[in-house]
Amino acid sequence: MSTENGENKHEKVIIIGSGPAGYTAAIYASRAELHPLMFSGMQPGGQLMITNDVENYPGYPTGIMGPEMMEDFRKQAERFGTRMKYENIVKVDLHANPKKLVTDGGDEYTADAVIISTGASAKWLGIDAEERYMNRGVSACAVCDGYFFRGQEVAIVGAGDTAAEEALYLSKVCSKVHMLVRRDEMRASKIMQARVRAAENIEIYWNTEARDLSGEEKVEAVHVINNQTQEESVIPVGAFFVAIGHKPSTEIFDGQLDMDEAGYIINKPGTSLTNIEGVFVSGDAADNVYRQAVTAAGTGCMAALDAERWLAAKEAAIA
Repeated sequence: MSTENGENKHEKVIIIGSGPAGYTAAIYASRAELHPLMFSGMQPGGQLMITNDVENYPGYPTGIMGPEMMEDFRKQAERFGTRMKYENIVKVDLHANPKKLVTDGGDEYTADAVIISTGASAKWLGIDAEERYMNRGVSACAVCDGYFFRGQEVAIVGAGDTAAEEALYLSKVCSKVHMLVRRDEMRASKIMQARVRAAENIEIYWNTEARDLSGEEKVEAVHVINNQTQEESVIPVGAFFVAIGHKPSTEIFDGQLDMDEAGYIINKPGTSLTNIEGVFVSGDAADNVYRQAVTAAGTGCMAALDAERWLAAKEAAIA
């Protein structure tokens, strides 16, 4: 347990980050009587805090607002004894035994086990309209939000495999998909490009960039420009999807944990284990494929169970 009034603030388990992964890890760790301390940051809840309607999470048959869902998760974690700190961890030494962590307020903590649930954030184009129409037609997740625009024409920006996959998903539920590609070629794999080109209701706009969005209460059109001819045009759409990648929030672990070239933490397949004993990862900090609330929650469960077993084995070895 914590001894915060003393010099050494030691915990058995510290969870860095919240969201579906962190909160689920907290629920399981608390029920295992590991008394976890969670550092949720100043804006707890992760990406779902900027998601209005969640319709694809089991147990909510009529859907739920993202912030409301995260509040339910938080209450459940606290019910079993999870303690929350609305601070950020800004520095770690994971090779130390016990692990060392420093908050943005300068407080130092140590922990036997650390669960990382710092998530990832979508990359945006940087146009003002993205923020203005957020949750009113602007989205970075076609799988999450595409169904809300079924039967409508939509636009998607991107040229990689993720953009191609999301364009294909949208083509199945929307009447037409306008795909904006900044260059004269796509970065997606050949097979994905072939599938996109074969879809009758996907129209590709080469050398095209989005300049603005317009609409009264929600997105009604995207304003584009051909960066070769400088010709401008307006495409009527009901939604605007940005699929130019995600950035995992893993910078503070750089140089300590194994990561891929994009910064996603590499876990041992089928587990939440990282390359450092006693450090576990869950959610979008390690997942560059699915990025769904339900999969994040599942890996949060895995991380807590892995941590519990690791701690039990460690204590048994000492005994």
